[in-house]
Amino acid sequence: MVVDEASPFETSEMLATFLASTPLLSESWRLCTAVAASAPRSFVIEQGVGGVMYVAFPGMEMAATDSSWRALEPLASIGDVTLFSARRNKEDDPVMVHAGMLKLFSTFFDSFQNQMLALMGNSNTKTIVITGHSIGGATASLSALWLLSYLHHISCSTSVSVLCITFGSPMLGNDSFSRAILKERWGGNFCHVVSKHDIMPRLLFAPTTPYTAQLNLLLQFWQQSTTAPGFGKLAVPVSDQQQELFNVVMSCLDAATQDGEGSTPILFHPFGSYLFVSSEGAVSVDSSTAVIKMMHLMFASGSPACSIEDHLKYGDYVKKLSLQFLSHKNSMQGNIPDSSYEAGLELAVQSLGLAKQDSAKECLKLTRRMGPSPTMNAAMLPIKLSKVVPYRTEIELYKSWCDQQVDQMGYYDLFKRRRNSSKKMAMKINMNRHKLARFWNDVIEMWERNELPHDLALREKWVNASHFYKLLVEPLDIGEYYGKGMHRTKGHYILHGREKRYEVFDRWWKDGMAAAAAEENNERRTKFASLTQDSCFWARVEEATNWLNSVRSESDTTKLAVLWDNIEKFEKYAVELINNKEVSEDVLAKNSSYSTWVEDLKGLRELSKGEEVPTQH
Repeated sequence: MVVDEASPFETSEMLATFLASTPLLSESWRLCTAVAASAPRSFVIEQGVGGVMYVAFPGMEMAATDSSWRALEPLASIGDVTLFSARRNKEDDPVMVHAGMLKLFSTFFDSFQNQMLALMGNSNTKTIVITGHSIGGATASLSALWLLSYLHHISCSTSVSVLCITFGSPMLGNDSFSRAILKERWGGNFCHVVSKHDIMPRLLFAPTTPYTAQLNLLLQFWQQSTTAPGFGKLAVPVSDQQQELFNVVMSCLDAATQDGEGSTPILFHPFGSYLFVSSEGAVSVDSSTAVIKMMHLMFASGSPACSIEDHLKYGDYVKKLSLQFLSHKNSMQGNIPDSSYEAGLELAVQSLGLAKQDSAKECLKLTRRMGPSPTMNAAMLPIKLSKVVPYRTEIELYKSWCDQQVDQMGYYDLFKRRRNSSKKMAMKINMNRHKLARFWNDVIEMWERNELPHDLALREKWVNASHFYKLLVEPLDIGEYYGKGMHRTKGHYILHGREKRYEVFDRWWKDGMAAAAAEENNERRTKFASLTQDSCFWARVEEATNWLNSVRSESDTTKLAVLWDNIEKFEKYAVELINNKEVSEDVLAKNSSYSTWVEDLKGLRELSKGEEVPTQH
């Protein structure tokens, strides 16, 4: 029988208890209040215990305008670091974030980057906790996102972990932004603490016009409150405008949580985990849909006054959390639910302090995972793999057969040309190629939907299996691409024809096994590899062939110099692979595309002897 994985709310009490039992929340909030008073337009860094470094951003002032308060801006990179590109489909909508908050973050970025690089150079730094209150929380999220991306690019040289904790932060990006973070497995690096009635995390549900004045009034009040003595203790003024804004936000939340025709498209989406806190306790939720519904349910029980006041009371909630969780464990009276699922549900609802407990239970049930757990799916995956191994074996046998043929064309060229003598065999191999592609595409889709364990891409079995598949089969994909002339309409294979699965497997190999393989290869090979270690080698040969053909017809000396430079770079690269014996013997077959290219290059150089040739040639 397939057993469902425990739903996230069942573990939320443990997550909240863990956070409350460590200094992470209390230290983060303390620094948020300290930086608001001492450096309202900067950030502070402070060393904690156990190799933890804290970076805190204040709740900065940002004026609202009709054109900018809900404006989104594409986010492809931060500084020199590209974001998300390795795991995104070409058809995905662009990642977008709040334009004003991105601009605000850019004013801090250079200083932040320099100090982070210095911190990571310190061997005592084990964890970096980035925190922020209000709009400072959005700045903290962007800072953590840059740091996570940077660490990914240098993953072989550091083991620093990153955690972002925000308090009352507005939402930051669109649905593509939320999904991109999920695909990168970074959701667990973000914990957004949201109080029961705080209007700021819900504010971007409201339209800008005609509420710009009300927004600015709130933002100015919060800025003054967070920098004044007695932070969080000021009296809260409530005007007719604020009452109206509260009603508008409530109305927009109503519309956002409706199903069907009455629903309203949501511009900004939650990402990461949300820790909802109240005077009764806390609940952690990581489902985007459930987060929005929870925001609606909790906000509905408030008022304009408490919606502003709650934005400044996170310190009170943080102090109370540990004692409250101890008391809640003993707070269930009367009939105790029969199952751990119902018991966990009951405890979670109590932590919200809501009158409408049935609605809250339905909301939390949305987070329950349906179908097999990632662990169960991973356990079933080897069985599915065993069913496609025969297809892979047949391709291996086909390669051996090609290498033994008297025409000495090799694996790549025989499949690309498919002569009559081997056409039937190549047809079967082509079907095997498609079956293997379906299997591996399914694996990637399950992994990206979080239906497989997050560390699958680091497990030696799957990294090696995917890498071997790529080295064996991608030359056939390249042969199919050029054999059918697709490069003439689409462009060359590497940029325009390569399937996403190979890009994913490149990354798996880089993150999981490349360092170990490089160390092993320091011992020079004594014989040629069974498979060429660059799976795109034949695509590079096709491009180099195109350059040779262009040299013959090109008269522009500037363009000729560029062509010769490209040719020489490829020649040097190929010779290095061959000298290191990182190619299969079929590359050197007498009539292979590569051997033909080498002969053509020699002939072209003979013709060029009496002509002016670029100096580097």
